[in-house]
Amino acid sequence: MENENLQPEEIIETEQLAEEPQTAENECENCEVESAGDNWEEKYNDLNDKHLRLVAEFDNYRKRTMREKTDLLKSAGESILINILPIIDDFERGLKAMDESTEKEGIELIYNKFKSFLTQSGVKEIETENQPFNVDLHEAITTIPAPTEELKGKIIDCISKGYILNDKVIRFPKVVVGE
Repeated sequence: MENENLQPEEIIETEQLAEEPQTAENECENCEVESAGDNWEEKYNDLNDKHLRLVAEFDNYRKRTMREKTDLLKSAGESILINILPIIDDFERGLKAMDESTEKEGIELIYNKFKSFLTQSGVKEIETENQPFNVDLHEAITTIPAPTEELKGKIIDCISKGYILNDKVIRFPKVVVGE
């Protein structure tokens, strides 16, 4: 409809222009646009990848700090409990040294209260009697010749008890191992 107002010469020129085949110059301009589009796509993919990695890194950081906080809460009173353990040892030695009397009952009462306090706090005693020696759980003070063949590599005597707090050894038992 626009062609109705145009002169016949002008119509031919615009039709010729429309029919002109694309030259190498025209193709090259299209290439630049396509390559620029590829470049944007690469930048987008690169930024998207960086974003995803940053989100994953932050998520790992958040999980790690939460895990550290829970570990800290589990072992918050560890230093207090470690300082109480020698008192338990002294009570046990005192009980062994005492004769049967009413005084022993009072000390046993205090000892039992301390033991229940430690149990409620998550402290467990490490078993040593006739147990095989385990480097991860026991500290060998010395070795002696085993009285029998079956006691070789096993704990013969416990000098000082060891304790575990929430699956973590807070004091290794000092033991004598049969050789």
